Amino acid sequence: MSSLTRTNRPPRTATSARGSDAPVAPGGVPPAGGAAGWHPLVPPRRQRRTPRAGGRRGAAPAPGRRGAVALAEAPAGCGAGRGGRVAGLAELKRHLAWFGYLRPGAEHNDAFDDRMEAAVKRYQSRLGLPATGRLDPATLGLITSPRCGVSDGRVSVVMSDSAASRFTFLDGEPRWAGSGPLVLTYSVSSSAATVGYLPPEAVHAAFRSAFARWAKVIPVEFAEIDEDYSYHKADIRVSFYEGDHGDGSPFDGEEGVVAHAYSPKDGQVHFDAAERWTLDVDSETEAIDLESVATHEIGHTLGLGHSSSPEAVMYTRRRRRRKVELSVDDIEGVQLLYGSNPRFRHEQQDPSPSLPPCHREEAAGLVLLALFG
Repeated sequence: MSSLTRTNRPPRTATSARGSDAPVAPGGVPPAGGAAGWHPLVPPRRQRRTPRAGGRRGAAPAPGRRGAVALAEAPAGCGAGRGGRVAGLAELKRHLAWFGYLRPGAEHNDAFDDRMEAAVKRYQSRLGLPATGRLDPATLGLITSPRCGVSDGRVSVVMSDSAASRFTFLDGEPRWAGSGPLVLTYSVSSSAATVGYLPPEAVHAAFRSAFARWAKVIPVEFAEIDEDYSYHKADIRVSFYEGDHGDGSPFDGEEGVVAHAYSPKDGQVHFDAAERWTLDVDSETEAIDLESVATHEIGHTLGLGHSSSPEAVMYTRRRRRRKVELSVDDIEGVQLLYGSNPRFRHEQQDPSPSLPPCHREEAAGLVLLALFG
């Protein structure tokens, strides 16, 4: 018998919801020449002046990581700074432009100029490194590590007269909205079978656990629905793809961009099937922990951008370790968007395992029954 995937239910009438703000996409590149009104964070099919619906087939994946690897290995690359000229730097500039640190669409060369120095400083500051403006080993190490495909150019929140948050919101502060406590449905596509070396039920359990961690701290419930019932009716839709998959932000193969997600209302979450995924990173140290990345990408579907706190789940770079516990930074950010789950306390233990999937209507019915039955 199917039943509701639920976590820390808020005691009010439940509704399903669709967000009211425009979606924000993962990274992207502008149309040739840089069309007016283009935004690198909005899916190409949503742009006013972009190619036809369905994304830009054949678009190139995020550039620069391989160039950064070459720079890190070259004697002239590691430690490079303003005034120098380093072979391969143009590719790294394209990488920084792709993720919001340099103007997209500009021509790039191998000169380490003032703009490059400023971009490196912004990158270092955003990722919690000393802002030296030089390509030191720590900076190149982060550039060459696996990362989320969502751009880092986001809106910080002023928390006091003298400090800004380390968490950020997606542009426009999009969020899911409804007339009561939110019940958001999600579904994992059968494309997850492309990572068939992982047990299917364990994959679904990892996603249930990831959603539960967010539901523990905000008054939002997540109900898993069977793909056979209606994958496309789910608020949040999880899929695995390789390379170009029609959204204008192709994956780049193993150890580059590992996943990307869209903001509230759109709700798509894409994982790179070319990566080696694991559910036990302690025993498979060269693989990417699926639940850690899932927890991060769900944060984007809730409206969070990247955090500059290395301990936050919403930190942009993926170290090869398990990181699923929401930090204070993650919690403060998402609670500013949705409020606090009245049952949440910072000292709470991990959320209990979620229940199996159900149909969307059954989910809402079970919530109402639990609240008023």
